[in-house]
Parts: sequence; C-alpha cells; structure tokens
Amino acid sequence: MKLLGFVLAAVLLAGTSASAQITSPSLLMPSSAATSVSATSTASGPEPAAAAAVSSEPAAAPEPNQQGPIGVYESYNFQAYLGYTFLRFYEAPHQIQSRNGFDTSISYYYHGGTFGAIGEMVGAFGSQFNENSRFVFAGGGPQARWSAPRAVEIFAHGLVGGSHYVPQTAFGSQHAFAYEVGGGVDIAAHHQRLSYRAEIDMIGTRYFNTYQYSPKASVGVIFKF
Repeated sequence: MKLLGFVLAAVLLAGTSASAQITSPSLLMPSSAATSVSATSTASGPEPAAAAAVSSEPAAAPEPNQQGPIGVYESYNFQAYLGYTFLRFYEAPHQIQSRNGFDTSISYYYHGGTFGAIGEMVGAFGSQFNENSRFVFAGGGPQARWSAPRAVEIFAHGLVGGSHYVPQTAFGSQHAFAYEVGGGVDIAAHHQRLSYRAEIDMIGTRYFNTYQYSPKASVGVIFKF
C-alpha cells in the first residue's frame, strides 16, 4: 500500500509540472527573443502624433515682395523756368543782329493736365552803332504738353504781347506789338521737381515799317510746384 501511494504521488507531481510548462512558455524564452517580440508589436502601428505629422501638408511658400512703380513723376500745376536765350533779330533787310540774354516764364496746367497757360519774358542784349542794344518781349497765351517715354514732356505754345527795342532810331517807335510761337522738350532730372528744357521759338514784330521774324533758342531749368 505504501508503494502504491508513493507511485500515485509521483504521477500527480509529474502532471502538475507538465501543465505549468504548457501554460507559461514565455518563461522559458531568452531575453533577446522577448525584446524582438516587443519591438515588433510596437512597430505594427504608428503613434497618433507621428501619423498626424506625416499627413500634415507642407507650409505655403511666402508671397514675393511687391514693388511699387519706378520712375513715376508727380504732375504739378505750376512750372517756373529760367534759362539762357540766343536771339537772331532780323532788324531790316541785310541787317541781322545776334543777341544773348535770358528767358523766364511761369506756366500753369489746369489740374496738372495737358492744357494750361504761360506768361513769358525775354531779354536779349548786344550792341549796335557803338551803342548798347537790347530787345525785350513779354507776352502770354495757351500752352499744351504731351507725355513721352523716359520721363520726357513735349510742349507747344502761342503767345501775344509787346516788345521794346533800343536804341531809338528815326524810322519808328521803340515799342511794337509782338507774338511768339514754338515749343520744346522737358527732360526730367533726378529730383522729381526739376527738369531740363530745350526750346525753339519764333518772335514776330514790326519795327521801322518792316516785319521781323526772329528765331530764338533757349536752354534752362524748370522748377515744378
């Protein structure tokens, strides 16, 4: 009986050990295998934050800086001009006098537009018959201008007024009705209020019972305000 009880106890102990081995196989796995299994389970699905970072759209490129217009000059209502003048005064047949002097004017353009008015004064000086000689013209009238490329303005005008000539002669008065027609170009300087002018005109007068048609050329500077 004792032998039979010892055999049954040995069988029960062997069965319990086998059952424990079947239900807990991971206890017998080496540490490297357990680490591999853990890494595989982690890589099977991405973390929510990582997935959001992958699916996010790239940042929009910054818009280029927009540059304003270059070389645009503001139109002013008034223009003041001062320059040098050369006048060929056709006094009488075969009597031509060259005169040097100045030309000054003030122009006004309505609302800074195309059409306006101008007032001008011309003084030209020389000598005749061993005496000082001068010719003066003052007048006013309409003036128009047009824009051209490279900040250039083209203008034309017609003026009426009076003139004065010295020295006195026995052939008539020192004063006469006069008019001027012509035009020129204004070229903008680096300063937006300044321009350079080149102008060609013809001044008509009547002295000594003779009509004079005298060409005039001027160059100078304009100040805009």
